[in-house]
Amino acid sequence: MMMFRVFVSTLLCYFLYLSFSYSAVAYGSMETCSGIVPMRYRHERISITDFGAVGDGRTMNTKAFRAAIYWIQHLRRRGGTLLYVPPGVYLTESFNLASHMTLYLAQGAVIKATQETWNWPLIAPLPSYGRGRELPGERYMSFIHGDGLRDVIITGENGTIDGMGGVWWNMWRDRTLQHTRPNLVEFLNSKNIIISNVIFQNSPFWNIHPVYCSNVVIRYVTILAPHDSPNTDGIDPDSSSNVCIEDSFISTGDDLVAVKSGWDEYGIKYGRPSSDITIRRITGSSPFSGIAVGSETSGGVQNMLAEHINLYDVGLGINIKTNIGRGGFIKNITISDVWMNKARSGIRIAGDVGGHPDTKFDPNALPFVKGITFNNIRGEEVQRAGSFRGLKNAPFTGIYLSEINLNGVAKPRSPPWDCSDVSGVASKVSPPPCPQLSSIQ
Repeated sequence: MMMFRVFVSTLLCYFLYLSFSYSAVAYGSMETCSGIVPMRYRHERISITDFGAVGDGRTMNTKAFRAAIYWIQHLRRRGGTLLYVPPGVYLTESFNLASHMTLYLAQGAVIKATQETWNWPLIAPLPSYGRGRELPGERYMSFIHGDGLRDVIITGENGTIDGMGGVWWNMWRDRTLQHTRPNLVEFLNSKNIIISNVIFQNSPFWNIHPVYCSNVVIRYVTILAPHDSPNTDGIDPDSSSNVCIEDSFISTGDDLVAVKSGWDEYGIKYGRPSSDITIRRITGSSPFSGIAVGSETSGGVQNMLAEHINLYDVGLGINIKTNIGRGGFIKNITISDVWMNKARSGIRIAGDVGGHPDTKFDPNALPFVKGITFNNIRGEEVQRAGSFRGLKNAPFTGIYLSEINLNGVAKPRSPPWDCSDVSGVASKVSPPPCPQLSSIQ
């Protein structure tokens, strides 16, 4: 098993190297947004084994992790402290991080979640969601959690954080969940966060969820979950600003990257948008979406750039989704330089996607969607080029398509594009766009 893990890790690193090297050759020297949060060097270093942790895959190490982080929190060394996790498999319950710390996983280190779910801690629902995302009331705390933190780094030598999500997926399938499943890693109300050079796998729910955060860098990560694992989104920035997501491989059971900002009346009331989001050089596969916005967008999403994206075996290459009752806005979104192979649909913008938290949503709260640009998007074996379906009382405007070439065989009697309640401009689009997008070819 260990040899298999090493082989898979090596293969993924090689695949990423080829992908990023191709991007560098094709587009020149690689641009990066990672400088928004500089990597910090910690002079103070401790090991999890100093606190009694045993990496045998059987010993429960919750007390060791909590004691080490308590020590970091209260010692308050100048410049912070690095917590080193040496090679081994460290079984633990969920735990909280502290400000001014680095969680460093050595090569061969695995932090593994317990499958004893009965004692999993509960926390309050997010105010912008009003309830748990799956069920009313409280929600399970993420496996690795941080609230109100500053200057936190999760990094290492491609060690692994394993959520052991199978038990949670089965409860979801059996409809025996008591509360919303835990994310793998979640930061709330935090800033200056770096996540890099770590493998995340088998999340019970969403993998990496920065919510109400600013200045977040997620780079050089690998995120893995079976394609039939429910709701295992890769990275979901949520009501967060200045987020940089780069140079990563993601293969999961749901959207690879989905930008969110709250749910219906709760998100409207909370009113915190996601803004200034950069997504660059992502490679991955999913039965759902490659790059997504929504459908929870009630606080608004603006100023988002996604570029140099490589997708294969995806349901939807690009998916911008909202619904009546959401309110909010989706504006100034640019998606460019995307390659996809084997997709059910290339591009979709839809105003009728996603459920509601309860019956209190306002059906007159319609989303405002304007200024969406798609440039240089190519695809092979794309079953349908795409669809743009706005709302009758809130048409989507300012849609711009340029240099689009999505090759595939449409289903009999099915047009390659489906459009309603939208307007915009198309240039050099193949197959030819729908008439609502006036062509300037």
